[in-house]
Amino acid sequence: MNRRDFVLMTIALASLSGCSKKAKQSALSPGSKILAFGDSVTFGTGAGPGEDWPSLLAALSGWQIINAGVPGDTAEAGKARIQALLNEHQPALVIIETGGNDFLRRRPVNAVKEDVRQLIRHCVAAGAKVVLIGVPELSVLAVIAGKPSDSPLYAQLANEESVPVISDVFSNVLAQPELCSDKIHPNAQGYRQMANSIFAGLREIGLAR
Repeated sequence: MNRRDFVLMTIALASLSGCSKKAKQSALSPGSKILAFGDSVTFGTGAGPGEDWPSLLAALSGWQIINAGVPGDTAEAGKARIQALLNEHQPALVIIETGGNDFLRRRPVNAVKEDVRQLIRHCVAAGAKVVLIGVPELSVLAVIAGKPSDSPLYAQLANEESVPVISDVFSNVLAQPELCSDKIHPNAQGYRQMANSIFAGLREIGLAR
């Protein structure tokens, strides 16, 4: 191997090592306090008590998960309530699922992105880890076609704010009518699939065992 190839290989290995270290998270122990922050999809609209994804995720993980989902909530409105929740519960991790209602109200995507960014920064400043759940930017065409997809803003924020994002969880459920109670909410089976997908994503990140 010549010197040039050796240098290139060393740089590549160093780059891979850096990515691995950045992605690696410390697993949270059973009983850890987690805040699930979001809208009606976090609240569990469309299913019965205990069938929401935070409750199901608590059973899978052994964590104490506070369901802070509010039907009709937006990322914009969420900024006014996040700090009180952080002060009260002091969570080790905040899972953020929000933005869908902002999209339905046709707020500019950049405005929604900045609101979610502020939510992330509030949580980080409080000492909590943050994980984003990708939310589809629903449109009439996407609903008719049955092929919703996550808004790019979540992957962008994950990169810009150095937080993990779990993608295609909500979108994959909405693409299967049998998993939905209506056009924008899962049913009990859909929430179970969401919980399983989120748990799998958290294990991949390293936050869950």
